[in-house]
Amino acid sequence: MRCDLPPYWGLRDYAVGGQIGLEPTMPQFINRLITVFQEVRRVLRPDGVFWLNIGDGYTSGNRGWRAPDKKNRARAMSVRPDTPEGLKPKDLLGIPWRLAFALQEDGWYLRSDIVWNKPNAMPESVKDRPSRSHEFLFLFSKSERYHYDVEATREPRDDGRGTRNKRSVWNVNTEPIKNAHFATFPRKLVEPCILAGSKPGDYVLDPFFGSGTVGVVAQELGRRYIGVELNPDYVTLAVDRLFQHPQPDR
Repeated sequence: MRCDLPPYWGLRDYAVGGQIGLEPTMPQFINRLITVFQEVRRVLRPDGVFWLNIGDGYTSGNRGWRAPDKKNRARAMSVRPDTPEGLKPKDLLGIPWRLAFALQEDGWYLRSDIVWNKPNAMPESVKDRPSRSHEFLFLFSKSERYHYDVEATREPRDDGRGTRNKRSVWNVNTEPIKNAHFATFPRKLVEPCILAGSKPGDYVLDPFFGSGTVGVVAQELGRRYIGVELNPDYVTLAVDRLFQHPQPDR
C-alpha cells in the first residue's frame, strides 16, 4: 500500500531542487502529481491501496507574495503562483477534488473521501468566511477488488454497545514535531490507513516521506516501509526518528 501527503500548491517553498508545489499553474501541479502516482501504481500490488491526504488553498489575486498571518507567521511567502485561469481573487481553489477526479480519470478507483476534522486546527485571521479546520483524505485502489481489513479499524458505537465500521469523518488533532516542517501527518491519521490497507510484514510506500511519520507508524504496526524525500534536512530528521525502531525482520 502507499500513504501520501504531497506538497500543497503555492503554500510553501521548501527550498530544494525538483520540489513539487510551486508550479506556475494549477494544471501543471496536478499533472506532476499524476505522473508521480502513475509510477506508484506501476509498482503497487494489484490488491494494493493508495491513501492521499491533500489540502486546499485560495487564489493569490496575482500578488505574487503572501504576508504572514498574525496567528501563523510561517504562512508568509515571497513567491506565489498567479490566480488560475477561470478563477477570481479570493476563490477557493478546490484542489483536493480536482486532483481526485484527475486520478480517477487516469485509472485509479476512487473508493472513499474522508474528512479529516482537526479539533485543534490552526486559527486564521479571517472575517469573511469560516476558519478552515478540515482536510480531505482519499482512498484509491489499483483494482476493483483489493485488500481492506475492515475489522482492523472498527470503532466504538455512539451508544457504547459494540463496534461499527469506521465512519468517513475522522477527528484527529494535529501533531507538531520538533524541528519538522509544519505539514506532518499525525500518527492517529496514519494508523487506520495502514491497518486497513496492509497486513503485518507488508511494505508501505511513501514517496513524500517528510519527517518520516508514515515509517514510524509502519514500524510500530509491524510493517516495512520505503520512503522517498528530496530535502536532506527532512531525511536527517526522519532517520533520527526511525533509528529508535528498526524494521521487522524479513
